[in-house]
Amino acid sequence: MGQLNAGIVPVTQFQQNCTILFDMDDKRGVVVDPGGDIDKVLAVLKDNAIRAEAIWITHGHIDHAGGAMELKEALGIDIIGPHEADKPLLDNLENQGKRYGIVGSRDCVPDRFLTEGETVSFGGHVFEVLHCPGHAPGHVVYYNRAAKFAHVGDVLFRGSVGRTDLPGGDHATLIASIKDKLLPLGDDIGFICGHGPGGRFGEERRTNPFLT
Repeated sequence: MGQLNAGIVPVTQFQQNCTILFDMDDKRGVVVDPGGDIDKVLAVLKDNAIRAEAIWITHGHIDHAGGAMELKEALGIDIIGPHEADKPLLDNLENQGKRYGIVGSRDCVPDRFLTEGETVSFGGHVFEVLHCPGHAPGHVVYYNRAAKFAHVGDVLFRGSVGRTDLPGGDHATLIASIKDKLLPLGDDIGFICGHGPGGRFGEERRTNPFLT
């Protein structure tokens, strides 16, 4: 097993961080949150000889899950996640796409929903599943303990947190998810988020105005 690496492909007009997690040695990997622009995602996989084994979804918003079915059909791989509480959002992606002008979005039917405490993996890289509602009811975070890394989706950003004014959002629940599940993992945990640059939990604990 080689080193875990990540490449980011900004997709949709929301510049969502579609993330390709992969092993540096055998180039096996997964695609996290293919919200759209699937031709671009496929090109990055091909150009870097990465063999995607699954699609992992953090939550059911259009910019994160809108292209999942197209990518599934292109590669013949499963869609895993999020938590089943986001099924109403996944069932409404086509309408979300029309509302925001995202062409080609399709309702998403995961092959497997996830719950707190499960694990998902590719190669030898194992990720723990943390159910972190607040931004969306079924939002999950993927945490790799060995690499001290988490993909947090839209739960936490550098200097900010996920919006909670969308259907199913709740600010108090979001803050509890961050303080009770993410920050206790340790100050040295690095993260990739759904938009903008990532960071480390310790820096957010100390300086994020929503958490201090």
